[in-house]
Amino acid sequence: MDASGLLALSEERQVQVDAVLARFFSLAKNRAAAFGPQYVTLWETLEQNTIGGKRFRPRMVMAAYQALGGTDAEAAANIGAAFELLHTALIVHDDVIDHDFVRRGVPNISGTYRDLAVSKGRSDRIAEHSGISAAVIAGDLALFNSYRLIDRSGVSDITRARLIEVMDEALFASAAGELIDVDFSIQAEVPRVDDILTMERLKTAVYSFECPLQAGAILAGASEEVVATLGDFGREIGIAYQIVDDLLGVFGTEAETGKTTVGDLREGKRTVLIAYATSTREWAQVEHLFGCEELSDEDAARLREVLVACGARSFTEGLARYYANRALARLAEPHVPPALRVELHPVADAVLGRVR
Repeated sequence: MDASGLLALSEERQVQVDAVLARFFSLAKNRAAAFGPQYVTLWETLEQNTIGGKRFRPRMVMAAYQALGGTDAEAAANIGAAFELLHTALIVHDDVIDHDFVRRGVPNISGTYRDLAVSKGRSDRIAEHSGISAAVIAGDLALFNSYRLIDRSGVSDITRARLIEVMDEALFASAAGELIDVDFSIQAEVPRVDDILTMERLKTAVYSFECPLQAGAILAGASEEVVATLGDFGREIGIAYQIVDDLLGVFGTEAETGKTTVGDLREGKRTVLIAYATSTREWAQVEHLFGCEELSDEDAARLREVLVACGARSFTEGLARYYANRALARLAEPHVPPALRVELHPVADAVLGRVR
């Protein structure tokens, strides 16, 4: 994500969300002390994995809330922190599924506990099992407590029930998308473009865009019409964002994405870019390179050349623009308050700006 772009969380909003998370982890670590220092260490490690992110989901919550006239900053910060903790849980578990031990260039929870086991002389197999086990436990704790932050937000019973429903939808959809993604990884053939878009919407867009925006609107007491429209906007812009993210995973820079641009090609990641390319004649030239664990930088460059030559890159960029423009069209609905348009228009502009 472009740190300078997508709806920069104001310093005040950032401080409010960070304060909620700091208080939550402080209480959890104090409680964990009664169960031994190892448990405190797990909570400390989980806390470290929430630091350094862009707080994007809280941005969505608080942008909708404030644009719709919400004034209870503490409640909004709690709901924003809940979605941040949900995000932490999902990426911790996603790393377990992908057997990844590094995130943002440093050891994640799995990697931290794997390295700890190695330092104690354990074999690689046992060390990896130890790391993955700790990550599953930590992810479970984050997942459960994302609901608890809503429960303790101080909002009315009716509002709390609605917010929990939205959180439940976010988790339910993400789990479905993750399962589809796992299924894709064991299929010999590359899925169709539409199937990949469905997976990416469920796995990421729902919990990152649709539900946080709706949660902010519900908290602000918005009409059902506005809540539904925000869900539509979140769906379209979330799909656009994920398409662009996949493009940057191949054509971006490590400074921009925080990861190598060879990784997705080595992994054989199923994306819109690849789905389109496999339908072209040029793909036969490089098909044997895609998903090669030993893929060299030179072969990756060859793959990129073919992705450009066959039209896959331009098709994917155009598709991202299509969904971003669909999102903007939702903001033009007459029942959308002008302040909300002003607040959210930069999100679509920033997504479009990444592919211009």
